[in-house]
Amino acid sequence: MLPSSAKNKIEQIWLDVIAGGVSQPDSVIEQLTYLMFARQLDEAEADIESAELLGDTVDHIFGSSGDEQLLRWRNFIGMKADELLQHFTKKVFPFMKQLNTDKNSSFSRYLSGATFKINDPLALKKVVQGLEELFSNDIKGLDMQGDLYEYMLGKLNAAGRLGAFRTPRQIRDMMVALMAPTPDMRICDPACGTAGYLISAAEYIRGHYEKNMTKEQWDAWDSKVFTGYDTDETMCRLSCMNLMLHSVKNPTVRKQDSVSKDFEDHDIYDLCLANPPFKGTINEENVSGSLSMVTATKKTELLFVALLIRLLHVGGRCACIVPDGVLFGSSKAHKSLRKELVDNQYLEAVISMPSGVFKPYAGVSTAVLIFTKTNAGGTDKVWFYNMEADGFSLDDKRNPVNENDIPDIIERFHNKDKEESRARTEKSFLVPVKEIIDNEYDLSINKYKKTEYVPVDYPPTSEIIKSIEELNEKVDKETAELKKLLNIN
Repeated sequence: MLPSSAKNKIEQIWLDVIAGGVSQPDSVIEQLTYLMFARQLDEAEADIESAELLGDTVDHIFGSSGDEQLLRWRNFIGMKADELLQHFTKKVFPFMKQLNTDKNSSFSRYLSGATFKINDPLALKKVVQGLEELFSNDIKGLDMQGDLYEYMLGKLNAAGRLGAFRTPRQIRDMMVALMAPTPDMRICDPACGTAGYLISAAEYIRGHYEKNMTKEQWDAWDSKVFTGYDTDETMCRLSCMNLMLHSVKNPTVRKQDSVSKDFEDHDIYDLCLANPPFKGTINEENVSGSLSMVTATKKTELLFVALLIRLLHVGGRCACIVPDGVLFGSSKAHKSLRKELVDNQYLEAVISMPSGVFKPYAGVSTAVLIFTKTNAGGTDKVWFYNMEADGFSLDDKRNPVNENDIPDIIERFHNKDKEESRARTEKSFLVPVKEIIDNEYDLSINKYKKTEYVPVDYPPTSEIIKSIEELNEKVDKETAELKKLLNIN
């Protein structure tokens, strides 16, 4: 978590950006991302210079001439306000936009239309100084796109747009750890927002495989491993920047309504990770026919699960968040989707999460569905887990707390052979598929969990009445004494 001193500085930087002519939260983050990107390019160039001293041959980001070196963060942050604004808008920003020479790349596509909107010299100077002080002192050593980016994204009032609530980092990381992606996978989020799931997957892969990855795997990493779709062009631009700041040079990010009939990608991905829109509907005539065959509905939370099945190739796996209604809804569309997962695919797990996970944006109860596309069934037993805590308070403040089920979830999920003997009164247990079918494919954990009642021995009624009478006598006596002290008749 960020220290309070860092949060205070971010708040001031945020206000300085607004003073510079930018007011919408997503635009503020966009402008700050450009500046953060400029700073990280400078750091990356410093790493190249260090590697060069050790004998490595690495392509430089910046040229060696004086003008080209002035494009580096360290060499322009000391400029006076008017000069800084002109230099950044006329030279640094155009240089950044042209970094990817592949004109067909997602980066070039979305950055080509990018504009730098901070138009007040003094405001820009304050923002640049604030970021430099923040990175040099308050969060030195932390991942630039880690806690800082999460904190800024938490300020997105637009997080609830179309029901697409930003997934907390610890939940994303948990889902990625459950799925354990590898460098050879193709990973997709069809409702990517700012690419949070793709970033978590990238961090997991680098943390587990970076030292042993081959050249072919690194080439795929830059261009084929990560794919995201979103309906908002600003989100696509932020995704590209966010991924590039996490060393994914050429991700596939597209502006696309992925449940519409003009999007027919199928049988492509090894892994899908998603938190699709929770609410809302789309026009029936715009719904893809292949999705309607699975669940005849206009509800996005159902259509996206059908989409995730379609996007995976046979053997591909998915971890996605759904609102609780998907688990037990009684409509024909709800039941047909659950029947598809249980009968035609391999439904592996349902992890019930507390309603406070998405606060302060919403208090909706949710669950994580984990399944494998088989098109031939295979569901034998479904693993249920009742998460009660995720390491943060479940109120609007979401402060860190000691209670955290996430490590236990990951450990139990990867060792499900030990789950066979667990009773239905525990946090996790297995349920045979026949029982689920007999319950009309209900996937809510409360349908199968058993509550352990502890018998309480009460005294006889006569003793209870006697105790009440004694209490009444005591109250009357003390009331009389109080009246006497206060001279009340």
